[in-house]
Amino acid sequence: MGNCCSRWAEPSIYRVSSNAKSESPNKISSENARKKDDDKLPSNPEEVESLRISLPANHLIVFSFDELKTMTDNFRQDYMLGGGGFGNVYKGFLSDDVKKGLNPNLQPVPVAVKVHDGDNSFQGHREWLAEVIFLGQLSHPNLVKLIGYCCEEEHRVLIYEYMARGSVENNLFSRVLLPLSWSTRMKIAFGAAKGLAFLHEAEKPVIYRDFKTSNILLDSEYNAKLSDFGLAKDGPVGDKSHVSTRIMGTYGYAAPEYILTGHLTPRSDVYSYGVVLLELLTGRKSLDKSRPAREQNLTDWAMPLLREKKKLLSIVDPRLEGDYPIKGVHKAAMLAYHCLNRNPKARPLMRDIVDSLEPLQEQQQSQDSLYYTAENEFGASIVGLHSKFYVIDNSTALEVIQRLNIGGNSINSMDDFGLFRHWDDDINYLLERPSLPELAD
Repeated sequence: MGNCCSRWAEPSIYRVSSNAKSESPNKISSENARKKDDDKLPSNPEEVESLRISLPANHLIVFSFDELKTMTDNFRQDYMLGGGGFGNVYKGFLSDDVKKGLNPNLQPVPVAVKVHDGDNSFQGHREWLAEVIFLGQLSHPNLVKLIGYCCEEEHRVLIYEYMARGSVENNLFSRVLLPLSWSTRMKIAFGAAKGLAFLHEAEKPVIYRDFKTSNILLDSEYNAKLSDFGLAKDGPVGDKSHVSTRIMGTYGYAAPEYILTGHLTPRSDVYSYGVVLLELLTGRKSLDKSRPAREQNLTDWAMPLLREKKKLLSIVDPRLEGDYPIKGVHKAAMLAYHCLNRNPKARPLMRDIVDSLEPLQEQQQSQDSLYYTAENEFGASIVGLHSKFYVIDNSTALEVIQRLNIGGNSINSMDDFGLFRHWDDDINYLLERPSLPELAD
């Protein structure tokens, strides 16, 4: 956990050294540099508390380990939400007893309690401290909120807001849950992009360094929030083009130039974002050893197909069953293609990515208006036309409705169906379909 006898001097030195694996000018001195940095880190509760007080946004609550036991009912196994390199994560509840004396205005709410497992963890005190530092002063709707922490004896625990739907990874690749709709996938892509853009454009830029589906969490409304800042690192400042660091992250998501050189830039995150966008598009994992050899690496397999419109639809997640806007798929695919450029300087900025995704959100809202309501002779509300249908005029709309038998025999004219007209650039796609009944779910 570091040298508990070390004395912490200036808070500012930890803004750089505590948020990543140590830097070194060469491989020979890297281990000595890391140990030297470790000696500077606040390691005991008093030093960590001094650091917390020094943070610009001092909103974190300091919990005792006994309070965490109360919150999680002594870390009950059926309260466990998951685990990882850091340790296990439990669901807990901020009760009146826990909040008493800490924050009297805090209402009892569910929280996620992330417990560092000490001896067996791949991430240590440095990564725990990085999360306290970053999430202790950064606040954004697309970053998971850190409520507080526990630094007591050997215990290192983080308490976050509870994210009801878990990770994007669990939702996207689950064979039990219903497949994520196209609109939900684009909502996730948009939210995650805004989170990364915020980090890159912060007063002191931050490189996330471990962007992947398991680190994007979803609330009950599928709003995406970035979590796990253990590998985050301060970005380059001034005239520096990159920062040098030990190579950390997850294979399959890490940018190729970072793996080769250890040079880290905000565009390293952009590459990782492109991989995640590709996962949302295809429903495939970045690395999947169960697939044929040439398809195991998602990026290598999909990249040649992203720019070919005729082949692109063949790699879209089949669980969507064709329920997506063709134009939106093309735009998302081209965005992923540019994010995955081997030349980091040719990749877009995260702000540009946010701007590119915003019209796709508006397009989806427009398509949602295609869920029309009809009043039949009994005054009942009938839902018609799924979002994949495009309607030009009343006669075409009536033909679609009658062939799909929407509303039974009660709809014989457009007077019986309150239908809005919808125009779209992809309207010809509908007209070219050989038979309208094939459009039905």
